[in-house]
Amino acid sequence: MTYTGADLVTDALETYGVDYVFGNPGTTELPVLNAMSDSDLEYVLGLHEDIAVGMAAGYAQTRRYHSHDDESITPVGVANLHIAPGMAHGLGNLYAAKMVGAPLVVTAGNHSTDFRHEEPILSGDLVEMTDQFCKWSDEVLDVEALPTMLRRAFRTALTPPTGPVFLGLPLDVMLAETDAEPERLGPIPTAGRGDPAQIEHAADLLAEADNPVLVVGDHVARSSEDGVGAAVDLAEASGARVHGEILACEVDFPTAHDQWVSYIPPDEELASTLMDADTIVFAGCSTNTTLTRHEGTLVDSETTCIHVGDDDWQIGKNQPADAAVVGDPGLVLRDLAERVSDRVSDETVAERLEYVDAVKQMVDAQVSAMGEDEAPDDPRASKAELVDAMERVAGDAYIVDEGVTSKYAMLTRWDLEAQQYISNKGGGLGYGLSAAVGAALAESGRDDPRDVVGFIGDGSYLYYPHAIYSAARYDLDLTVVVSDNRNYRILKDNTLKLLGGEEADYEFVGMDFDPAIDLVQNAESHGARAQLVETPDEIEPALEDALDRDGPDVLDVLVHD
Repeated sequence: MTYTGADLVTDALETYGVDYVFGNPGTTELPVLNAMSDSDLEYVLGLHEDIAVGMAAGYAQTRRYHSHDDESITPVGVANLHIAPGMAHGLGNLYAAKMVGAPLVVTAGNHSTDFRHEEPILSGDLVEMTDQFCKWSDEVLDVEALPTMLRRAFRTALTPPTGPVFLGLPLDVMLAETDAEPERLGPIPTAGRGDPAQIEHAADLLAEADNPVLVVGDHVARSSEDGVGAAVDLAEASGARVHGEILACEVDFPTAHDQWVSYIPPDEELASTLMDADTIVFAGCSTNTTLTRHEGTLVDSETTCIHVGDDDWQIGKNQPADAAVVGDPGLVLRDLAERVSDRVSDETVAERLEYVDAVKQMVDAQVSAMGEDEAPDDPRASKAELVDAMERVAGDAYIVDEGVTSKYAMLTRWDLEAQQYISNKGGGLGYGLSAAVGAALAESGRDDPRDVVGFIGDGSYLYYPHAIYSAARYDLDLTVVVSDNRNYRILKDNTLKLLGGEEADYEFVGMDFDPAIDLVQNAESHGARAQLVETPDEIEPALEDALDRDGPDVLDVLVHD
């Protein structure tokens, strides 16, 4: 039998520790699919290319956490898509994968290189299409280049800052004979320990501060060196109050810690108030700005800013950097904590903590009622009631969140631990449900898998409800809780923020689901169990039953605005 480029792709994936390939098949991918049939790789079918990309990214995000405890794990998600329209379908969640830093290798078949001049159907420039959302985007034009480019793709995806790459696989290259073998991947470097001089300078600035603030971003949680623990060390050594960056999608600091105050909301007034400090450490941040244009500055021009992270583009991006350290956040923050502890006395830390406590009480008073909308005559649950019930029943579950307007009730009411929570950082809907399926697949391979709960808004769920088919097809233990207010509530809220006035002043074009969509029947049609939960007292028993069962469950929980 001949050995082809498609066989080499399959062997390389196995060599690099890949177990699953997520995809939606097409004609130009058939050589790879045929080669996979003789391998140990499992093809995970998604009914839409964007679902395949979302599953692969959620799998990769979750496996990255697993790799923190087991260095033998290669935490890469692999998606195989179909030529130009298929790749275009996958762009939404390719963007999401970029924003969450998922180590992802996306491939797509393409027309043979000697046929494209005839402009056959499905043609398109795949590299140009994907380049803006990838760390590296390219196409293999000769089978002899295939081993090197596959190795390069995996190394690029895995090297901090992690993210997606794209590799086009033309049909003639996949069918070409070769005697090449996969190249060794080699060790993946960390971002390093950072510039000692800049770390020393940062320690001096923190020692001189009045009441420093630590803003932690998601690159902290992704660190290979216990970034969350290092952030705690720095906070305790410096007496800083701690906030999560705007649109944080991971747990970058334990929210039950006394120095944790809040996530910074994407509201100009609140964000600027919380970042009103003489000295701020921005650690591993990438999305710390508002959703729409802000009129004033979020950080005062006189504030001393210390930037730490593994992505040099983010260092000093939106605020000047008075100390700038490019390196692995865990390594840098722990080094910085040790230096700060030598400079800041226990008395100074105690004084700073008194101020932290005062701010914390003020913020708690403002956010404690988040999600507790007053609707005494509405039989549906509030978002707060839903989140509180979920925490009581599934407090230790692994949460994949795309609740959008319900998200902040969860972030303010649930004491989340490191490696417990991921969400959609990019804001484009349709990532959370497919990512939850990928996360459930990743957990299923562990000796002691966690319960996986997808917390999804009804608008988000309806983007790709057929993602549930993949969960049912592969018998994944996944519970999806749909926070269902039967409208695009986020758009109504943003209308009021942008245009002013009262809700009664608007007709809200295209923002309501009327008539309502039967999510229970829809989920059951894709092979899941499903239940409509209409009142608050039904939530806990329904969730307990779902978690006790194997396989996928969908709970459509009605909530009021």
